Amino acid sequence: MAIWLPDLSNRNGPKYLQIVEALAHDIATGRLPAGTRLPPHRELAYHLGLSPNTTSRAYAEAVKRALLKGEVGRGTFVRAASADPARAEPQTLCRTDSGPIDLSRNLPLPGLAEPHIRRVMSEIAREEGLRSLLDEQTDADLVRHREAGRMWLETCGVKADLDEVIPVIGGQHGILCILMALLQPGDLLLVEALTYTPVLAMAARLNIRTAAVAMDGEGVVPESFETWCRGANPKAFYLTPTLQAPTTITLSEARRSRIAHIADRYGVLLIEDDVFGPLKHDKPAPLARRTPETTLYVTSLSKTVAPGLRVGFLKTPRTFAPALHQSVNLSTWMTPPMTLEVAYRLIKEGTATTLTNDQRRAASRRQQLVGRVLGHDGIVASEGFHVWIPLPEGWRADAFCAECARLGVLVSEGRRFAMHGGDAPEAIRLCISHEPDEARLERGLTLLSGVLRQKPGGTPLMI
Repeated sequence: MAIWLPDLSNRNGPKYLQIVEALAHDIATGRLPAGTRLPPHRELAYHLGLSPNTTSRAYAEAVKRALLKGEVGRGTFVRAASADPARAEPQTLCRTDSGPIDLSRNLPLPGLAEPHIRRVMSEIAREEGLRSLLDEQTDADLVRHREAGRMWLETCGVKADLDEVIPVIGGQHGILCILMALLQPGDLLLVEALTYTPVLAMAARLNIRTAAVAMDGEGVVPESFETWCRGANPKAFYLTPTLQAPTTITLSEARRSRIAHIADRYGVLLIEDDVFGPLKHDKPAPLARRTPETTLYVTSLSKTVAPGLRVGFLKTPRTFAPALHQSVNLSTWMTPPMTLEVAYRLIKEGTATTLTNDQRRAASRRQQLVGRVLGHDGIVASEGFHVWIPLPEGWRADAFCAECARLGVLVSEGRRFAMHGGDAPEAIRLCISHEPDEARLERGLTLLSGVLRQKPGGTPLMI
């Protein structure tokens, strides 16, 4: 039959749940008989114009609801209806009032900042200046907020003058503003072979071409970067040198120097995403310190202080500042003054740094928990909040993730981060931060450990 495409018209709610509801409808009406093979989630995402993460989450939810089953090495199929309603949902599902154990979202612990943000917001509410924060702001009005950005950049190891600091609504918005301001349709943007995939979606929307720079066990391969520079005339290279997602790799001083030298030699802009940088002890100097005139540096409080505090800062070479200001104005008119004010006060009084240190200690404690439960064989862990796990031979990442979802644990397959899905390793990324209850985290790791010990073989694993 032709590829199954769900009808999402007249459906509300999150897209992944709309897909699940359409799937349930098509199964109930007979459009999808038992045993029908569904398209790979990345293919479905392409046809629907959605992110692979959305369709992967939909398939995981459908497995949990016993609508689908996965078979290692074969794919995902419609499950036969059960005659016994009590058996309609797998009995091994981790049942909790708060749903599946979510190890798929790479966000800091959300609760640490709550009392501090509540206090700061109460202070703002009691002061005379609240009215001005509710009014339209110009760049001139945001001087103290840019000063907060300058202070935060300094804690990240980057020095900047005030006119080189651009406040944005988190790191993702900052990257979008850079692409809008400095690249033209048809320009070539290089990315790491495993990368932050929203950048690919942004580039596609802006008609910017993309290509992948090879990686090895130490991160970006400088020789691959130079090959692209010699033969393809790229405009920019987007990379995450510290605690790279998903691999956790931090580039060495030697590779950073080599990449900076190549970029300078060929006139390639570097877009340095350092949102995880503050979580690492003794990190190497940022690329922005090595090539300050050609590096756009991106940082954010959303990955180190609180996920919902959508405040980030760009450090830009002065020559690009006017274009970036225009890009911010075009995309959002102004970075919201209220959230900037909260960030300003947290940074100025030192609370943002304290909270980052608290997050770093929490990450260390949870990484130790990963080591105790999963061991270290083949697992690539670091100081941040995510872990990279190459899968045992015989496992396909999508089948592994579906089996984990059946047990009530959500993880991300490595293919989700690859520019070319066929080149992706059979690996998973798990995130250990956003589940606030460490007992739930430990249970999720224990369930995942059991799946890792399974040996896929001749008989397909039914999930």
